[in-house]
Amino acid sequence: MKKETLGQVLKQRRGAYAYTQRELARKLGVKASHVAYLENGRRRPSLSLLARLADTLELDKQRLFLLAHPEAHWIVGKERESAPAKRQEDAWRKFVRDRGTLARHKVTGRELKVLQKVNMLGRISAPNQFLFILNAIRQAVEEE
Repeated sequence: MKKETLGQVLKQRRGAYAYTQRELARKLGVKASHVAYLENGRRRPSLSLLARLADTLELDKQRLFLLAHPEAHWIVGKERESAPAKRQEDAWRKFVRDRGTLARHKVTGRELKVLQKVNMLGRISAPNQFLFILNAIRQAVEEE
């Protein structure tokens, strides 16, 4: 059985809405070629584009994130759902208070805002997992 991909999900859902790539691109504020690249697995969407895709195509944001970043499944996947809320909040608090780590990894204020939104998924249970996610995001942005 073939594993589901982000491109397959986007193409199928776009078809269900009877949108052309150009129409979807216009709704998302990107070029039609970018939609084609996403559907063909040649690009990974930014987090803001993932959110717009989810809203426009009425898809689950966490599902899209995991399809775009399958390497993060062990952090936000179903098997992590049992992590207590207090531990998740402690992980965020420890991460943002560790000025040495933030400086060493050159984490910007803008990146902290994005990671805070990722934290709202409620799946992060250790501070170092934020660095993993940040590096995945940075890599995806460099590829765009």
